[in-house]
Amino acid sequence: MSSFVLKLIAIVTMTLDHIGYMVFGKLSFFNCIGRLAFPIFAFQISEGYLHTKSKKNYLFRLLFFAFASQLPFSFFHSTFSSGFVLNIFVTLLIGLIAIIGYEQTTNKAIGLLLVVCLASTANLIKADYGAFGVLAIFVFHVFKKNKLYMNLSYLALCVLKYLPSLLQSGFAYQYILLMIGTALPLVFIHFYNGKKGVSTKYILYGYYPVHLMVLYVIKQIFF
Repeated sequence: MSSFVLKLIAIVTMTLDHIGYMVFGKLSFFNCIGRLAFPIFAFQISEGYLHTKSKKNYLFRLLFFAFASQLPFSFFHSTFSSGFVLNIFVTLLIGLIAIIGYEQTTNKAIGLLLVVCLASTANLIKADYGAFGVLAIFVFHVFKKNKLYMNLSYLALCVLKYLPSLLQSGFAYQYILLMIGTALPLVFIHFYNGKKGVSTKYILYGYYPVHLMVLYVIKQIFF
């Protein structure tokens, strides 16, 4: 399974997730399917770090799309929630910074502290997926050569992410399904063959803000 196929799975499931919010305005089965998307994007950031020709350009690319996506994301997000959230490119950017900072720090204890601080920052600024998102990116990177540790640590993150909601709701099945959906991408990542596949350049980056704006317009007209 190439990087392109993984990204395609993430794009399709992300779109279903957002369609679920557009139609129902609350948690639905579409959102359970949509939980597959972000972990795949997080894994792709860890891969991108290894294969990019210029980490500086990679950072600026994510920064550019973070700015370009915020308005469409805010419009779409306002259709089902009144809270302010920063779009997913912000989380991916912070995750990449965490990887770079950790790798460039000779004292790994300080590097880990930096990662924790950046994850906490993602929560404070209300970036989508918050600390979980940043830590997921880091886990996929730091345990890339040890699949057992990578899987176990990522599953632990999934449990920690949903445990408060599970306890508060009395282990409601909706949150159990969301947790399963968030963990399931490990299966697809397991079959990743390390190959790039079809080259899409900026198409997949651009899809994110464009599809959000399209869904927002559809929501205003038909729902």
